[in-house]
Amino acid sequence: MAKTGTTTQGLRTAIERSGYYPALVAEAVEAAVGGEPIASYLVHQETTFDSNEVRRHVTVLVLTARRFIVSHTDEQAADTSSPTPYATTSTESVKLDRISSVVVSRVVANPESYTPGTLPREVVLTIGWGAVARIDLEPAACGDPNCEADHGYTGNSTADDLSLRVSEAGDGPDTVRQTLVFAQSLSEATTAAPSSTGR
Repeated sequence: MAKTGTTTQGLRTAIERSGYYPALVAEAVEAAVGGEPIASYLVHQETTFDSNEVRRHVTVLVLTARRFIVSHTDEQAADTSSPTPYATTSTESVKLDRISSVVVSRVVANPESYTPGTLPREVVLTIGWGAVARIDLEPAACGDPNCEADHGYTGNSTADDLSLRVSEAGDGPDTVRQTLVFAQSLSEATTAAPSSTGR
């Protein structure tokens, strides 16, 4: 389930509609936002299956004029550290000029007959700001198939701080549409944000 919009009251309503510990999630998000007006938000609740357990978690993304705020809450069953079930909530606030990439991957069916404006069947929104990077390495090689020299390694470094996947089948068309709206708002905001290196 995902909801998007632009007001503080709308954000609280969307969190309450998700039904996932709304008082806990709303308090954490509202504390992170403070008094800043909200430009856009997205609330995404997901259920996953882990062995014999069903686990839920919610991600709330908020865009203000100066910051991108991400909040994630998930629940844990009782374990050796806690005799009762518990939830963990974290929030991170990122200045817009720190966001290095906003990647929107769209999966469309029957691309040969695609009509502009048709919703993708799946969207993956990946946002990078340098807190987490993934490095994929592999042995480097030259063009000589008989060469036995050590050419070191080659690879790619990818900013991958947040990745959110929604699908029409699992989340519904409104969720896919709302994710695209939020992604566009964030992308436009990062383009307009002044660079910290230019000061």
